[in-house]
Amino acid sequence: MAASLLTVTHLPELITTTLADYEALAIELANQPSKLKATKEKLAHNRLSTPLSNTPLFTRHIEAAYTEMYERYQSDMPPDYIYVADM
Repeated sequence: MAASLLTVTHLPELITTTLADYEALAIELANQPSKLKATKEKLAHNRLSTPLSNTPLFTRHIEAAYTEMYERYQSDMPPDYIYVADM
C-alpha cells in the first residue's frame, strides 16, 4: 500500500523492499537534511497535484468503475479487472 501511495505522489525514490533498505534510507535522510527537506517539499507539492488528492476526479473514476461493474453484472459477465481511463 505504501508503495502505491509513493508511486502516485511521484516519490518512487522512497520505496524500499527490505527492512535493511528502509533503515538505510531513513538514516540517509536523517544525515542529509537538505535531501530530507527537498523530499518534504516534493511531497507537499505533489500531494495536491496528483489524482489521488483530486476529489472530483477520484469521484468520477470510482463512479465509472461502479457503472462498469454494474453493467458487467447486468450482462451476467464474470468479475474481471476494470480499467478506468483518465477523464
